[in-house]
Amino acid sequence: MTMNDSDVRGILHRATDDLVSPPGLLAEVRRGGRRRVVRRRALLAAVCAAVVAVPVAGVLDLPGDAGDTRAASPLLDQPARGDLATDQGYLRQVREVWQRRIKEVGDRTRGEPHVVWAGVTPAGPAAYVAHATAHGTTVGFVEPTAGGPRVRTLTQATDSETDGLEQAVLLGSQRDVLLVLDFGQPVEFSAQLRSMPDGKVERTFEPVVFRDGAAVLSVPPQRTKVTVALTRTPVQRQNAIHIDGTSEILFAGKQDRSAIPMLRHTLPGAEQVWGTDPAAAQVNAPIEALAEYIDPVGVHTHNGSPLLWVYGATPDGRRLLVETVQYDDGPSRVIALLAGKYLPFEAVASTNADWSAPLPVRLRLPDDQGVLVAAVGSALSYRIGDGQWQDAGADAALLPATATEVRVTDASGATTDVPVAS
Repeated sequence: MTMNDSDVRGILHRATDDLVSPPGLLAEVRRGGRRRVVRRRALLAAVCAAVVAVPVAGVLDLPGDAGDTRAASPLLDQPARGDLATDQGYLRQVREVWQRRIKEVGDRTRGEPHVVWAGVTPAGPAAYVAHATAHGTTVGFVEPTAGGPRVRTLTQATDSETDGLEQAVLLGSQRDVLLVLDFGQPVEFSAQLRSMPDGKVERTFEPVVFRDGAAVLSVPPQRTKVTVALTRTPVQRQNAIHIDGTSEILFAGKQDRSAIPMLRHTLPGAEQVWGTDPAAAQVNAPIEALAEYIDPVGVHTHNGSPLLWVYGATPDGRRLLVETVQYDDGPSRVIALLAGKYLPFEAVASTNADWSAPLPVRLRLPDDQGVLVAAVGSALSYRIGDGQWQDAGADAALLPATATEVRVTDASGATTDVPVAS
């Protein structure tokens, strides 16, 4: 997939999709020339999964075919850790299921699998395994099930770091146990994403305390959406830690995200201040301008509501950008941003869109710069007080700040008059 900067920013704050990325795919695309990660089980991931960077602990030289690469693995050099690290019965089960799984996917391995960590969790015994291959190291979690240990996602890395590897996994039938491996760097944990009345998001973080190579955390059940998040410090998207098991939660029974409407509209006169047609260029808001509305490190899916962009110009000559942020089954938050000439965009107002209403979006801009309305597929007109109705075009419009009523005429010809809130 080829992405431009606008695509990158968009994926980062929409799951979109960031899992189309919700959200490591984006980071891997950006850094693809430096490393390669192959997940053997497809991650339905535009969920924005992020990556972990860790110093090299050791290098393993593998002789072999002339085409084989020099493989490096800090994990292969470490002794097994965890309270089951010496339980030979459990370790034997882990190695047996691992070997069967490796055979199924056809990896050319070298030597025996190495159990990096094995321990007891509230969901049952779990492990993390590393195995040298002809082209790197294959790693993955082994989770407890009613039928015994089962190998989860297999990941193959070709470089000398643990960068990009799954560092954590959700376990248990309710996915309420979070196992986090100690890769040698501080980790912060957040259990819940909260949405404020104004649409801004809030997370609180606390340090993860590791013991004997891992931390086992009890978390709220993660059955229909993923509220937990892990990150290295500082808390930011590029430091987010990928959690194995999120994709199957986010996309179980969900619609194909490719069906989500992506709606972009350029209002009359916008090109005069933009210098181009921003809709044709698929411009997205800078991530820093939307920071307060974006989950910095979580992973999400989408409820299928449209994602709307409107580009325009305010009466005082500023660029207007209206953009949508939507997480999981929460409401679509429509955010208006303004930017003066040579100045960055700043979020100035927001509202929830009601896509079932005749007029889904009504958003008043500050400084008497107007009222942004949108009803895709409908003709729009407005009036001031008891005055005459005036045409406002179709799909979206920036009405005068004095407008008091909007008339929406849908494709069938039905009309609905909607008051403009003060």
